[in-house]
Amino acid sequence: MSQSILGIDIGGTKCAVILGEVKESGLVELRRKKTFPTETSKGFEHTIQNIYKNIDDVLSESGLAPKDIAACGVSCGGPLDSKKGIVMSPPNLPGWDNIPLVELLENRYGIKTGVQNDANACALAEWKYGAARGYNHAVFLTFGTGMGAGLILDGRLYVGANDMAGEVGHIRLERFGPVGYGKAGSFEGFCSGGGLAQLAQTKTYEKFQMGEQVSFCKNLNEIHSINAKMLADVAFAGDETALEIFEICGHYLGHALSILIDILNPEMIVLGSIYARAQQLIEPSMRKIIETETIPYSRNVCKIEPAELGENIGDYAALSVATYQLKKDAQ
Repeated sequence: MSQSILGIDIGGTKCAVILGEVKESGLVELRRKKTFPTETSKGFEHTIQNIYKNIDDVLSESGLAPKDIAACGVSCGGPLDSKKGIVMSPPNLPGWDNIPLVELLENRYGIKTGVQNDANACALAEWKYGAARGYNHAVFLTFGTGMGAGLILDGRLYVGANDMAGEVGHIRLERFGPVGYGKAGSFEGFCSGGGLAQLAQTKTYEKFQMGEQVSFCKNLNEIHSINAKMLADVAFAGDETALEIFEICGHYLGHALSILIDILNPEMIVLGSIYARAQQLIEPSMRKIIETETIPYSRNVCKIEPAELGENIGDYAALSVATYQLKKDAQ
């Protein structure tokens, strides 16, 4: 028998409410979706009222009542406490300080609700419905604006002592370098959208000071408009400076993945966002480092693949938290 579930995807710029249906096979089908801006400048209360409104609209338009929903899942930027259902001051959600989000939703709708940070939620989604399905030991890396990880160990989501497992972006790979997660030379500094922009800005300064030009920046006034998408576009077109930047990114990605492979011994590492779009630019230098840095026994059982769920990963992530909640309730 199929079950209706709700997902809520909360981001720094936009949110979504998703209605899904869990089929008898265990697969999830996306049925309806409402997207709306987060508008962080207007505060938490404005956003939560928008979430309520869009939940009400999704249910009404689908001819459903809260009692017809088996579970609700929330994917949200961390830090948060998934056991208590509290969101604790995410950097992309200013003013969301110790918000009892699960309690608020359960009191309003009477639907059993769970919350996970977005990396863990995406890990659940790729594990159940994407590139990592069928594996019991998998790592998902966000590789987007920032760098976070969700860990599937021994066939279950691992969150650590207080939901801080998987904060791999904070690992320092070099003493100096681009800044990510508040740390120069960090994994996030070298391997994220923000990190790629910083690498490009540094290279641009170097070129300009030597009297050279780069195709993606005409002058220093434009240097802060450089972004990862722009770099990928010119790299695919053959720009040597952009290709060098992606090679550097791949080099440090290889070092970080080598650490994860040797410590966690995963069967699958799934890389999201930027890697999924620019795999051929990053993979060669990444593979070169992994070949020299990892234990062969561990390396030989570990596949490294781009995420499969593409632009729908946020939808599946939120719904996966709902199905995860259903499984917990059944235990």
